[in-house]
Amino acid sequence: MEEQKKITKKYKNDDITVVWQPHVCIHSAICFKGLSQVFNPQKRPWITLENADSEVIMKQIDACPSGALAYIKHAEEPQNLEVETIVEPLQNGPLLVYGNITIKDSDGNLTKKHKTTALCRCGASSNKPFCDGSHVKIGFEA
Repeated sequence: MEEQKKITKKYKNDDITVVWQPHVCIHSAICFKGLSQVFNPQKRPWITLENADSEVIMKQIDACPSGALAYIKHAEEPQNLEVETIVEPLQNGPLLVYGNITIKDSDGNLTKKHKTTALCRCGASSNKPFCDGSHVKIGFEA
């Protein structure tokens, strides 16, 4: 399988900037199922921020298990908050890590992740150490 390009797209309104990284997405569809008037993969652009209040959009983005969706509040200065890190294995799925973490790859490159990060447990992801949804295709059970 050809490696997916690492694209980052940004969508803005007066309050927030929504950042989408499709190469990180595990296609859980939580965004679409929870707020289809904003997140609709059948439309272009697929994110339409004017269709909901920013607080509602941020709450939905907070539910994204892969971290492919994130937001930046315009009115706030970036802060380095101390957040408790929680690790949760999903049944037959990835290992979810909630909180701020830094991941070091085999080449020594560091990647900082915030909020929720889905890590592969099945070994089939083409985006290791991150989950890409391959556990569904291979019937992973744990």
